Amino acid sequence: MRAAVAVAIETRALRKVYTAPKLTRRRGPSASVPGPPGPPSVPLAAPGTQIVALDGLDLSVPEGQFFGLLGPNGAGKTTTIGILTTRVLPSGGQALIAGEDVVARAVSVRRRIGVVPQRPNPDRGLGVLENLVFHAAYFGFSPADSRRRAQELLDRLGLGERGEARVDQLSGGQQQRLMIARALIHEPEILFLDEPTVGLDPQARRALWDILRALHTEGRTIVMTTHYMEEAELLCQRVAIVDQGRLLACDAPAELRRRAPGGTLIEISLDGPAAPVEPAARAVAGVLGVEARDTTLAVYHPSGGEAVAPLIGAVQAAGRQVTNIRLAPPSLETLFISLTGRKLD
Repeated sequence: MRAAVAVAIETRALRKVYTAPKLTRRRGPSASVPGPPGPPSVPLAAPGTQIVALDGLDLSVPEGQFFGLLGPNGAGKTTTIGILTTRVLPSGGQALIAGEDVVARAVSVRRRIGVVPQRPNPDRGLGVLENLVFHAAYFGFSPADSRRRAQELLDRLGLGERGEARVDQLSGGQQQRLMIARALIHEPEILFLDEPTVGLDPQARRALWDILRALHTEGRTIVMTTHYMEEAELLCQRVAIVDQGRLLACDAPAELRRRAPGGTLIEISLDGPAAPVEPAARAVAGVLGVEARDTTLAVYHPSGGEAVAPLIGAVQAAGRQVTNIRLAPPSLETLFISLTGRKLD
């Protein structure tokens, strides 16, 4: 039994810079093909461009906590998970798992962690049970122990009767459950999940949530990346909001909601630039704040719906027409919008 540690995961001024790959010429009809892959979820850039995926990220996750990394594609979430799971080398700073440096003590770190990738990547040449037995062998389990442990996990995750099936016979949700079983086969202390519900239908997503809740009740530390607000609020004890490689906020979901700008967010889509309308919107009684973003006017008001008619009147008086209106109560979404000036998706 390993000694407990107060902090399971820690990053200190963590930094990762990628160089955009050069294009490689080849013979044939196509003029060029991409070179080696660049950073995950980062838009294409000119060859040789330095892309900052993480910019001084400081995180601390206590042992036994369900921790969420919330942010859009390209925020640095997958890069963070890659470094913490020893698959990506940092450009600067430090990352620790149970006090062990992920670079200097990579082998030891891998024994402490389980990893569920964003998209299932089982060995499709093996059956469901065989995938788990094969993976367990990497960690020194005997064939008998591997099969016993594999069957126990399949039973627990609702795949007990699919052990002899081929991977391609499983649904998307079942394949992701197989990935969780694979991540747990060596009984890790910490479980990392990178966008585990992407591509799943609502029913499969909620079924996976139930599994993750159950795993957390065992005292295991869980770190999950997501861009789903609901997922972060329902599952995570603490959430770090990240964007463009930087930490914007980190706290319990309820505390983060309290940090959201006061009142309901009223998003008004216009038929032209919103900036000229901003002064008129600010003059509406009760308005707490206004932000103009391209053709959208973001207005914060304590009464929400009661302010819609006066705001429409102000917009029309300023020479614009309203094309759409959306109301959102204080939430992680409204906090994210106030911090970044854009929606999460």
